[in-house]
Amino acid sequence: MTYHYHDESIVKSLPEDTIFVFGSNLAGQHAGGAARTAQQHFGALKGVGRGWSGQSFAIPTMNEHLQQMPLSQIQHYVDDFKIYTKNHPKQKYFLTSIGCGVAGYTVEEIAPMFKGISHNVIFPASFRAFVERPLPKLSKKLLHTIFRDSVIFAPVSDELIDVLALTDNEKSLARILLNTQMYPTDSNGRDRVFEIADILHNLNGKIFEFQSNSEGPMIFGGVILSLLELYNINEKDFADIWLGEREIMPPKPAHKAKK
Repeated sequence: MTYHYHDESIVKSLPEDTIFVFGSNLAGQHAGGAARTAQQHFGALKGVGRGWSGQSFAIPTMNEHLQQMPLSQIQHYVDDFKIYTKNHPKQKYFLTSIGCGVAGYTVEEIAPMFKGISHNVIFPASFRAFVERPLPKLSKKLLHTIFRDSVIFAPVSDELIDVLALTDNEKSLARILLNTQMYPTDSNGRDRVFEIADILHNLNGKIFEFQSNSEGPMIFGGVILSLLELYNINEKDFADIWLGEREIMPPKPAHKAKK
């Protein structure tokens, strides 16, 4: 199934038929992040930490004591949301990256929970690989196709991706990496400059030759950081794949592994 996606920028208004979906705590304290946006702009009610209110829908990821919920419990609330979207097909649902901010979970832990949901959900772009096409195996050919200047520094478009000599799953990965905001901040507003600089330092002189104090390498490193986080690998893994010394399979959905 093909879904619509948004670029994860902050929104303060949506069409009347579109519901803002955010991660909440059961106490209904909408103090920060998407929850604060929901209260300020989309009618989320203080004290209501689950379900519909105003032009918003709360999916709990933290309990009434503001502590992280187990993934299995979050899955229960996501399943309730799936039923809600199916029973209200005339509405659209603008889903934020629930659980990936204050709650402390990663996209690869949360996104697979939404597989099979109704077509009227608009996903954050970072969820694409987990709800649509499976992630591909990482190989030397794949990395050398994606990580080149003519791809990394070109305006991202379907036309750019479609001409690459890649399978559909590999093209899906390329779209994710090129659309994932990492430099200078990520989609959650976190400064990633120092992390990217460390990655470039660890790879410089080994498989790449980067010039320091330049924006170009930092953008390039941001795409590498996106890949490392998506696959839960490190710089050595990346270098091994780049040199053709091994290939790496995609990570299994973490919420299944923890049950």
